[in-house]
Amino acid sequence: MAASAKVLEAHLKERGIKKDKDVEELYLAKQNLSECVELTRFKYLRSLWLNKNRLRDISCLDNNFQLAELYLQNNQLTDIAGVLQHLTSLKVLMLHNNQLTKLDKVVKEFNKMQCLKILNLFNNPVAQEPDYRLYVIHSVPSVELLDRQEVLKSEKEAGKKIYEQEQEKIRETVAFGRRSEGPPNLYYPGKDQPLTKFDTRDLGNSFLRDSPLYMSSDDACNARRLKKSVTLYTTFDWSKVPRIEERRQTDTVFDSPEIITHVYR
Repeated sequence: MAASAKVLEAHLKERGIKKDKDVEELYLAKQNLSECVELTRFKYLRSLWLNKNRLRDISCLDNNFQLAELYLQNNQLTDIAGVLQHLTSLKVLMLHNNQLTKLDKVVKEFNKMQCLKILNLFNNPVAQEPDYRLYVIHSVPSVELLDRQEVLKSEKEAGKKIYEQEQEKIRETVAFGRRSEGPPNLYYPGKDQPLTKFDTRDLGNSFLRDSPLYMSSDDACNARRLKKSVTLYTTFDWSKVPRIEERRQTDTVFDSPEIITHVYR
């Protein structure tokens, strides 16, 4: 800890900074640090470089709530649980080339970071987990650049289909259409009303003139149904397939989702 304190004081002296409130940036990279001195006193700190050291943990940022850019790449971090989640102003977070494991715990740290735009996690064990990229994109929707690659709209939609299965089913139902509210009055006026006769001379070349009246609602619906083309609507039944978190926690082999096909006219 003494080594990091000396590096910090030397950095402040070099930049001619005497008051803690004047510190908005700290460059402590490439100092061979294994630990970092407490930085709580710098309440207005916005950018911090701690990359290319030998850090195994990062528990020195308890009250640095205004931090917007944090560079922690090329260290030896194995766990960040509970040490970054309060940094809700972060826009840039670099964590690549570390030893982070357990993707769900890592991503949980970013849940409240609604301003986070740029995130790097590549060259960590977590980046080798199944569906890693889609899981991160879905869990941190504010991210626009992940591992130096732009987040695509198609990736966000794919993430929703995997991790929001129930909501996606509802969306698909609403998007497909709605149920009929009864027989079409244009064809069949109802049992209590007499059939209306039209003078074809007053109708001209209209739909009513070319469409005959029917004696029952069944005849009307059948005639209308036969005029429609056949539509095949296929969906995957994901209800019996475990979620990605469950698959990560077991070695059991699971079946593929069942395909359900509906035929509509």
